Amino acid sequence: MLKHHLIVFTVICLFFAIPSSFAAPYDRNQAVPVEKVEFGQVISVRNITEKQLVEDRNTGWKTFGGALIGGVIGHQFGGGSGQDVATVLGALLGAGVANRYGDSSYYQELRLVEMMIALDTGEQVMVLQDLDPGMIFNVNDEVRVVYLRGYVRVDRQM
Repeated sequence: MLKHHLIVFTVICLFFAIPSSFAAPYDRNQAVPVEKVEFGQVISVRNITEKQLVEDRNTGWKTFGGALIGGVIGHQFGGGSGQDVATVLGALLGAGVANRYGDSSYYQELRLVEMMIALDTGEQVMVLQDLDPGMIFNVNDEVRVVYLRGYVRVDRQM
């Protein structure tokens, strides 16, 4: 009976350990179709610094590994049903310790630039994008606004 619970516990740990995948909107060195390009002039510029929590995506695997090691160690103690209880307790303790001390999350500082742009069509748009030290924007700069699938990018006109 307890072995059945141990199997269920292992399956549940595996389910939560699988990291959810997400697609980044922009990859380097990749050609993406351009939907529209507009030209305009920068009205205002503001540099923003923001902190973002980067979570450890391997926490589930670490917890599962702790449960596995704890279960193996716990299995070494007792006999009969006592051994099953020791195995389950070892797995729970191992998972708890790995979950508590295995987290490698950290804060990342993001440097962004917010621009208000007056387009040649008469419209105004506000764009927030990563700060590129090689492309500093100033008020009255002539820029192009490149619309890609799901996002926009601003750079200086050449």
